[in-house]
Amino acid sequence: MRVVITDPNLLPLREELQTLLPDAELDWLPDDLLGSLESADVLVGPVFDQEMADAAPGLRLVQVAGAGTDRITAGTADQVPVANTYHHEDSIAEYIVWALIALRRELPQADAALRTNRWRSPVYDPALPQPQTLADAKVGFLGFGHIGRATWRVLQAFGAQGQAVTASGKADGLSWAGDTSQLPRLLEESNALVVSAPLTEDTRGIIGAAELEQLGADGVLVNVARGPLVQEQPLYDALRNRMIRGAALDVWYSYPSSGDQARPAKAPFGELDNVLLTPHLSGITRQTFRGRIHDIAANITALAEGNELRNLVRS
Repeated sequence: MRVVITDPNLLPLREELQTLLPDAELDWLPDDLLGSLESADVLVGPVFDQEMADAAPGLRLVQVAGAGTDRITAGTADQVPVANTYHHEDSIAEYIVWALIALRRELPQADAALRTNRWRSPVYDPALPQPQTLADAKVGFLGFGHIGRATWRVLQAFGAQGQAVTASGKADGLSWAGDTSQLPRLLEESNALVVSAPLTEDTRGIIGAAELEQLGADGVLVNVARGPLVQEQPLYDALRNRMIRGAALDVWYSYPSSGDQARPAKAPFGELDNVLLTPHLSGITRQTFRGRIHDIAANITALAEGNELRNLVRS
């Protein structure tokens, strides 16, 4: 079994993956990708386009080392099964809880103020309101898949209230759930919005100025899905004008094409003091990728033995 791996996030676990696949030939980050694909059985990576498909006549599986398959664009006529994997939900849930606490208690502002010797606390400045714990949080989930469910398991320990809007209109264990027609209700009844829905033509730009206004001046937003679910300029305006209290943005509108330098958005979010900016790292932990390589190895082994594949998104 010959496996071409194009995802550099797996490199720290290179030896472990080889141990899980002792009989496979693993070709890591080949310089001549198209040439390497000519004899490949499996591609492990985030991108599969038509040029790659044309170069890989014997390919039997495209295995994405993550959840998102939006960069798998080769036509379905190629009949190459596509599978994904998760294991990021616990790490992302940890990030979401951190972000909700930081935003609702305005901890980044307190940190910045104390660096200039100002004690930004209601104890020293009576004009500041006393912050509330997560027990008072009314968390609305836009999307309630792996990430939403993992986050809700944690938030329940704090006594938070939860509700969701999903494509199916169904979600277990919450106060209520509805389909996307119930988005206005979700925003009206929530003081925190967690965006974790997949990016589709139906969800692109689903949160705009009107929705942010409904979330309100006490509301916070955490986006761990894809940047374009939330309209960029309306989000910036809502934060700048304090239409909402704050946001944590881990996903963006543009990314580096190479290296680690690129503006994440046209709007200058970095100039605002009520937004947490992180470079799409909420799910990037050792635990995430160890889980993923075990899924990848299991699928490659199943393929070699003629058994059923896991997490197929296209077959």
